[in-house]
Amino acid sequence: MAKSKGKLKITPLEDRVVVSPDEDTETMRGGLYIPDTAKEKPTQGEVVAVGAGRVEKGARVPMDVKVGDKVLYGKYSGTNITLDGEEVVIIKASDILAKLG
Repeated sequence: MAKSKGKLKITPLEDRVVVSPDEDTETMRGGLYIPDTAKEKPTQGEVVAVGAGRVEKGARVPMDVKVGDKVLYGKYSGTNITLDGEEVVIIKASDILAKLG
């Protein structure tokens, strides 16, 4: 059975969103190396999966983001997990600060 790269199989529940964090480039003047422990966590990324939305007063509230949106989220928001070798962050929709673009 062949695995397809980049096809992450995950479905978040309710108002949760799965974001693939953007990787920061490490080129700096002077050739300084920054160890992983000193790097700040990325705060922007691309939405790869969206839940159905929360239920409020018996009605489902639609989500403000969709798959493919570039978003900014809080620095310490969500839970980092690695699935099929790909690091993603699962966050609540309310932790998304803005859509980019």
